[in-house]
This record gives sequence, structure tokens and C-alpha cells, in this order.
Amino acid sequence: MGLPIDFWFDFSCPYAYLASTQRHALARDAQSVVTPQPFLLGGVFRALGQAQNLSTTLSPPKARHNRLDVIRWAAWFDVPLVTPLRHPNRPVEALRALLATPPAHWDAVIDGFFRLYWAEARDISDVAVLRERLRELGLDADAILAQAQTDAIKDELRARTDRALAAGVFGAPAFVVNDQLFWGQDRLPFVVRAAQGWQPEQGREEFTF
Repeated sequence: MGLPIDFWFDFSCPYAYLASTQRHALARDAQSVVTPQPFLLGGVFRALGQAQNLSTTLSPPKARHNRLDVIRWAAWFDVPLVTPLRHPNRPVEALRALLATPPAHWDAVIDGFFRLYWAEARDISDVAVLRERLRELGLDADAILAQAQTDAIKDELRARTDRALAAGVFGAPAFVVNDQLFWGQDRLPFVVRAAQGWQPEQGREEFTF
């Protein structure tokens, strides 16, 4: 077995959606366990003093490139991608609902909520939309959404966001193997190698920008 991989994500990030569609292939290729690690990307941005909507900080050529880049990656992975209803769409309720879901159903809920945002252009800040999806998955939506509003779940999301910061996470998606962090769905080959023991930084401490 390869080294375990933590997959840090927030539903509001298109690249996290793209990476999520590959997480099972990643586990197979790396022969590793990939553990989903939801966190609040906006909380990380606040802690790091970054703009909540990074797209507003881009020059027109960079913004155009980012739009085309997402489209190309969706085509490369052969997964659906549609223009979201709003972006960024507030993901807090969806993240809390995931945390309130029994762990055995996390995979289905992660896929279902990502599809709402990035394949169906639905509003994941709307609890009614989340309830509908949870019911479609055969889950007790009312119980999950009630649990999602408890202080325990709210505290857990804050604690996970703090752990993301402690791990060096600054954006989504992020993959952490031991103390190595790889950012972006385009780093998946690196993640596979790292899970097999590759340490690219070893012996390079003298390199600086």
C-alpha cells in the first residue's frame, strides 16, 4: 500500500470538483487510501488575507485563460461542466451537511453535492436543494440537515479549516502526503509518486526564489 493521501476540498472550487472526479482513480493508481478532507475555503482565504473571489483579481487575459483551462480539464477528464447559477456559491450549508452525514455515505454525498454545483447549476446554499439531493441518495435528509445546524458540526467545520491551515493549505484542491502538499488537479501524477515514497524536495533546500 502507498502512503495515505488527504484530499482537501471545498464544493465552491471548480478545480476541486475536477479533482474529486479523479479521486478513486488516484487511490487505485497510488494504491493508497484517499481521505476526503472538507474545509471552508473562504475561511482559509480570510486567514491568509486573500480576496474571497479570486476571479475578481485577475487581468482579462488571465481570466479568459482560467475559464478555458477549466473547460479543457473537464474535457480531459470527460466529466460534465456547466456555468454555475452563481459563483462563488456559499458552500457552508453543504459542507456542514456532509459532516453530518454518516461516513459510509460520504462518497455519494460528495459526488452529489459537487454535481449540483458544477454539472447541474443548482444553488447549494439553498437547504431545500440539499434536502432534495440527500433524499435522492436514500438518506434521512431531515435528520442530516438538523444535525448540520448543531454547534458540534459548526465547530467541526471550523476545526477542519484550522487543520487545513496548519497543513499549509492555501487553496483547493490540495493533496497532502506526509508533509508534502500538492495543489491542483494537474498535480495528480506528483501525488501518485509521493504516495509511493517520492520526495522531490529532498536535497534542494538551497533553492530559493
